Amino acid sequence: GNLKLLGVAELSEPSSMKIYATDFESKEKITQLIEKYNDSKIADDNQADVINYTDYVGLMMSSVSDIINSISYILIAFVAISLIVSSIMIGIITYISVLERTKEIGILRSIGASKRDISRVFNAETLIVGFVAGIIGIAITLLFIAVINIILHSLTGIETLNAVLPVAAAVILVAISMFLTFIAGLIPSRIAAKKDPVITLRPE
Repeated sequence: GNLKLLGVAELSEPSSMKIYATDFESKEKITQLIEKYNDSKIADDNQADVINYTDYVGLMMSSVSDIINSISYILIAFVAISLIVSSIMIGIITYISVLERTKEIGILRSIGASKRDISRVFNAETLIVGFVAGIIGIAITLLFIAVINIILHSLTGIETLNAVLPVAAAVILVAISMFLTFIAGLIPSRIAAKKDPVITLRPE
C-alpha cells in the first residue's frame, strides 16, 4: 500500500511479491517455472523483465547443509587420525607378540611349518582381533544410540526421531576393522615368517 501511495508500484505491476509454497515439491516447481520464464526472457534479449528472486528456504537449507558437512568433515578427520593411531598400535602389539613367541615359531618351523604357515598364524590372529574389536565397537554404538534416542525424545517430544545404525553399515564397519588390523599385522607376520628356526631355538 505504501509503495502504491508513493507511485513506485501498482497492483498490476508490483515491485515485489512473496510466494509461500505448501511443500518442498511445490517450491521446486515454482523455482523451475521462474527459471523457465527467465530463460525465455534472456533468449528474447529482454533483460528488463527477468525476475530476480530469493529462495529463503533454499538458503536456509544450504546453510544447514554446509554446517552439517563441515561438522562431518571434522569428525571424519578425527576418526581417520584414530584409525591410523590404532593401526600403528595393533602393528606394535603384533610385533611384540612375535618377539614373545620366538620359541613357538621355532618349534613350528622345526616340525615342518613353512614360512607361509607362520605368516598365516599371525594374520589369522590379527583378523580375529579386528573382528572382535568391530563387534565390541558395534555393541557400544548400539548402547549409545539407545541413550541418544531417549535424550532426543525427551528434548524434542518427537517419538519418530531416532538415531539408527543400519545393518549394512555395521557389517561394513566390522569389515573395515578387520581389514585395518590385517594391514597393520602384515609386517610383523612377515618378520615372524623370516625367522630362522635354528636361531629361534638356540636359547633353549
